[in-house]
Amino acid sequence: MLTVTGLTKSFATADGAVRAVDDVSFTVAEAQCYALLGPSGCGKTTILRCVAGLEQAEQGVIAIGGRVVSDADHFVPVHERSIGMVFQSYAIWPHLDVFDNVAYPLAVARPRVARAEIEQRVMDVLALVGMQAMARRPATRLSGGQQQRVALARAIVRRPSLLLLDEPLSNLDARLRDAMRRELATLIRQIGITALFVTHDQVEALSLADRVAVMDQGRIVQEGAPAEIYDRPKSLFVARFLGAANVLAGKVEERDCQGRARIALGGGHHLVLVTESGSGTAVDVVLRPENLAIAAQPSADAVNAIAGRIVALTFQGSNVEYDVDIGGGTSLRVLARAQADLTRGAPVWIGIDPRYVAVFSGS
Repeated sequence: MLTVTGLTKSFATADGAVRAVDDVSFTVAEAQCYALLGPSGCGKTTILRCVAGLEQAEQGVIAIGGRVVSDADHFVPVHERSIGMVFQSYAIWPHLDVFDNVAYPLAVARPRVARAEIEQRVMDVLALVGMQAMARRPATRLSGGQQQRVALARAIVRRPSLLLLDEPLSNLDARLRDAMRRELATLIRQIGITALFVTHDQVEALSLADRVAVMDQGRIVQEGAPAEIYDRPKSLFVARFLGAANVLAGKVEERDCQGRARIALGGGHHLVLVTESGSGTAVDVVLRPENLAIAAQPSADAVNAIAGRIVALTFQGSNVEYDVDIGGGTSLRVLARAQADLTRGAPVWIGIDPRYVAVFSGS
């Protein structure tokens, strides 16, 4: 539905041209929700603005619904692209009420839309976002969450082919953000619209998107389904950016023909893991806190178990985060259910399931 091929965009600075987007290509299928995820300055918002027609790339092709809207030969202006957009600031007009904010795209549309049709379509989308009863409420009397709903209703009232969202939840407080994330995910799937959104929030991307593209320095460094990227990161950057990660420096001591290697860690510990790195290679071992088991005694068949001592614990409601000193100046974070015998200062064993471990060649 949306195809971006070889997109390149640079900006002039006092120190010379900076390439914000560097030969980026991706495809968003019909009715799919696709996230561009990455830190500030990685180029994700620039891509969104190029797709919207707010920026013009010097190279690359952008096609929406099979129609080329940007390439070397021509550039379709933003008002002629079948898109709806929700800005980070929502851009709600304070002098208009809810109804008129949402109706504005239809009121200025060409060819003209009949007043009766405008009324019907506006009330339909307001009902969809739960704002029908507030149609005549002044914009100045809306909460952050209500403004977000109005911005979304305004974006979809024209029935666009593509919905673009620029950090749509970043201006909400944490509690409201969680609620709106669930509502937004439900709404996008309910109306079956194709959506492209950018965010630096990995929870937002993983929970909303069907596919995620992780970006760094203007390039897509990994793309895939949320679970695939989280569980099988292809680089240390991706592993660290997506959620909490324990990173242990190690060295491959020996490796068998099946790819299993004995890896020496600090503090005299060893793990047996699958890796393509050869003997003598420095590696980084990535362990997710929630994938580690913790107990007062090692299990009978524990091949990969590390002894340590609890130095701190943080109660987090249903779980406890344990900070475990494993020697050599290294500690591991473990997220697990509370256990009565696991207290500060207690000796413990950390069980490691090789299926949930990522190993990368060290730098």
